[in-house]
Amino acid sequence: MSVEVVNWNPRKRRMKGILGRLLPKLPPVNNFGDLLGPRIVDEILAERAVDPAGNGIDRRLLAVGSILHFARPGDVVWGSGVNGKSLHLRHDVADVDVRAVRGPLTAEFLRKRGVHVPPIYGDPGLLVARFWPRESFVGSMAPVPLTVIPNLNDVMRYQSHPGFWHPCSPLLETIARIATSDFVVGSSLHAMVLADSFGVPSRLISSEHEPSFKYEDYYRGSGREGFSAARSIEDAVRMGGETPLAWSEDELLAAFPWDLWTVNAV
Repeated sequence: MSVEVVNWNPRKRRMKGILGRLLPKLPPVNNFGDLLGPRIVDEILAERAVDPAGNGIDRRLLAVGSILHFARPGDVVWGSGVNGKSLHLRHDVADVDVRAVRGPLTAEFLRKRGVHVPPIYGDPGLLVARFWPRESFVGSMAPVPLTVIPNLNDVMRYQSHPGFWHPCSPLLETIARIATSDFVVGSSLHAMVLADSFGVPSRLISSEHEPSFKYEDYYRGSGREGFSAARSIEDAVRMGGETPLAWSEDELLAAFPWDLWTVNAV
């Protein structure tokens, strides 16, 4: 595949030290939000029957996730964002080609480093309902009153709750779970993104491990002034759903880098 859709999905070591370097690594993490980028790009290409193998020119596309610290010169950015944990790190972004970013905080971060960023915002995860309509799940699966999906680093805090759904569950099963939920809460950003895509009420719960940067970036990039995070599941239920999505997919789709797959791309 000549176009690599970059995403975070490492295979971690089983333990530290010399023995850890000798033992086989664990399977990939498979956090569902980090798997969305390649899958959504495949679906967009399939809509127009475009060969995902591209034009034979090796390029990289950063599409979903807080992965801009992985950027290299010549990479194309379409909807990804800055990781709040990496703001202090050097980002090799001087020669990236930005078509869209997750939100205005990422845009400001890049512009301060001399990068041209068009005012096109949105997490491509918001396109999930375009390819997997909620109607395709509702009716064939029992509705779920409450789903709790934490950030990967917050799993221990919530795993005993009856509504808990592990963020490393299979991607399509997670999409179906969110689509058939009446209310989604948790500290997983992409649980909120997918709930917004499906029109399912949701409420973010503050993460014990994640800075607020990516959450604010997402909410402001999807037409809202900000967000109000709950402190607990009970607090989230009491607060009810966040302000509904005020965003259209048109600009994000129009900014999709089709040129990476065309014969004359350079």
